Amino acid sequence: MSKKPKIIYTLCDEAPMLATYALLPIVEAFSAPVGIEVDTRDISLAARLACQFADTQSGDKKVHDALTELGKLATKPDTVIIKTPNISASVPQIKAAVKELQAAGFTIPDYPEAPKTPEEEAIKAKYDRAKGSAVNPVLREGNSDRRAPKAVKEYARAHPHSMGAWSKDSKTHVATMSDGDFHHSEKSITASKKTNARIEHHNTSTGEVTILKDKGIQLDAGDIADCSRMSKKALTAFLDAQVADAKARGDNFLFSLHMKATMMKVSDPIIFGHAVRSFHKAVWNAHGDFIEKTLGLSPNNGVAGILSGLDAAPAEHKKRAATVAAAIRKMDGCPHIAYVDSDNGVTNLHVPSDVIIDASVPAMIRAGGKMYARDGGMLDCKCTIPDSSYAAVYDETIKFCIKNGAFDPVTMGSVNNVGLMAKKAEEYGSHDKTYEVSQGTGFIKVVDADTGATLMEQSVENGDIFRMSIVRADAIADWIQLALRRSKLSGNDIIFWLNSERPHDAELIKRVAPAIKASGSASARILPPAEATIESCKAIKSGRDIISATGNVLRDYLTDLFPILEVGTSAKMLSIVPLMNGGGLFETGAGGSAPKHVQQFEKEGHLRWDSLGEYLALGSALGFINEKTGDVRAKLLGDALDIATQKVLLDN
Repeated sequence: MSKKPKIIYTLCDEAPMLATYALLPIVEAFSAPVGIEVDTRDISLAARLACQFADTQSGDKKVHDALTELGKLATKPDTVIIKTPNISASVPQIKAAVKELQAAGFTIPDYPEAPKTPEEEAIKAKYDRAKGSAVNPVLREGNSDRRAPKAVKEYARAHPHSMGAWSKDSKTHVATMSDGDFHHSEKSITASKKTNARIEHHNTSTGEVTILKDKGIQLDAGDIADCSRMSKKALTAFLDAQVADAKARGDNFLFSLHMKATMMKVSDPIIFGHAVRSFHKAVWNAHGDFIEKTLGLSPNNGVAGILSGLDAAPAEHKKRAATVAAAIRKMDGCPHIAYVDSDNGVTNLHVPSDVIIDASVPAMIRAGGKMYARDGGMLDCKCTIPDSSYAAVYDETIKFCIKNGAFDPVTMGSVNNVGLMAKKAEEYGSHDKTYEVSQGTGFIKVVDADTGATLMEQSVENGDIFRMSIVRADAIADWIQLALRRSKLSGNDIIFWLNSERPHDAELIKRVAPAIKASGSASARILPPAEATIESCKAIKSGRDIISATGNVLRDYLTDLFPILEVGTSAKMLSIVPLMNGGGLFETGAGGSAPKHVQQFEKEGHLRWDSLGEYLALGSALGFINEKTGDVRAKLLGDALDIATQKVLLDN
């Protein structure tokens, strides 16, 4: 590390950004006397959008691409980054942000949702770089170590948060696909040598071959690559059946959909759109072409976008649009649906980014298996999770609570996590290799670009979703060792959540099992996610701590699920990413950017954002600087901050 260590503090979005205005000057004031420089980089949604058009701006409107710069810095051994939560933007959020930037004087184009010219295609491609979870995959050049700090856990035990009671008669359940989804179609390979791959669509009727991706897919020896497809026919049949089943269960039951349309920014909005069509099936049967073709409105953006477009329909379509909007709002013939904001009529299907599975399902479980209904009351619900890859985790947790009752924050243990996420691991790196099929019935093949040999293939039809993902060999090795090291240091048992019957997991097990054997660890084992969930629930119910070693998606899910049950929020988790080239990334919790806090601040002038995550991240970063430089001043400041944080918790 250079003589004068530097902390790079990110400027992001919404509530944590408001808190940064107050906290950052204090951080700078305390860091300067101990020789630590604090610098900032703006990676807010607004900055990430504006920088795409920096070449057409001037003065203070010419915004630097800080995210790309930080991505390069994350590969340097001296880098220390404090990352605050940022928006993972959906299309409606991008469109709103563009309007705000234009109002602020930026001469940037509108977001062309359905581009009609090459110029509009290029504009959309620029904006789409900021869509979904665009930040984390760039910065996370290491694997994840997340756990509840001792002070936070002790505070939760002394001041337990509310937990809803579970009834043994609860009708709440998970509904997921049993065939035709990503999980059941997955194929996986381990590269035996350096390989340049491309993705092709082969039409079986015409013989035409369409190159979907002809460059940029490089596999090194030991990398694991997967491909899978979601069948449109299977998906829509499943969604239709679940909507009908929810309707048949009567007035005291809710339909709900749980997706990750932010991180899975290509595949999940498409699935979300199909859910909107299925839920409002009568409307779509009568007016689907009018909504989508005549008015150009996409259900992928949710009911709110549809209603907004109908309300703003041109004069010649105004009358019919009003009729359609009234039918959607009335929801005649539909099951009762869960609400995000019952006071303002915002349903589970209004905005894709409003209901994020890793936050929405844990909140429902914490509430005793209930979600909000239209009248503000709470009812049992159907948790519809189309792809079954990880649905069993929530299914088993719900079943455990129905059988054993709610967890008790006073006595329960912790499920800490070591997550495989480096180098855009697994599904969270699939965005640039995900396609909605439009080229006809046939096969999508992953082929060796040099030899033409087929590496993997999926049979597809129009409307199916194909995706490919990769996990790098060095990321896997680093993850396994980080997990085993964390287990040894903590003395806690560790479970690798891997299913030998799933192709991708079977490839990972070939690396994990020998490593466990070589380590001599008697506390490490491998279990499928369903069984691992049951074992983990048993452990924490009895007050024991346990470590989960998981892939990237489960890392995301579990580091919300268990913290929300244990300490009431995932924002208070200690989240450390030891960067693979020697630097450190310290994330300030996992609780998102809390837009409702901003709404309250605007209305009442009170910001209820809890900066505990920032305090914990700073303390860890200062300790990291001490380890890298030997500068005892950094350690003293970090220790003092940790003591102060404990006092804040005790006196709060």
